[in-house]
Amino acid sequence: MKSVSGKELAKLLEKKGWEMKRIHGSHHVYTKPGNPARISVPIHKNVPLKIGLLKHFMKIAEIGEEEL
Repeated sequence: MKSVSGKELAKLLEKKGWEMKRIHGSHHVYTKPGNPARISVPIHKNVPLKIGLLKHFMKIAEIGEEEL
């Protein structure tokens, strides 16, 4: 699986229709109309997200591995 930073994931979420609701410290909180889930993406420069966290976000946001 390709390593992805928080910044890159945030851009992808916005393309998929997720909206940034607020920023709490270094975490950007995203929601999507019609979806009760909330995604809090850690934005730490260009440090890649850990695989488990990335897979969790992908599952919630319905993002395929080929879209990364």
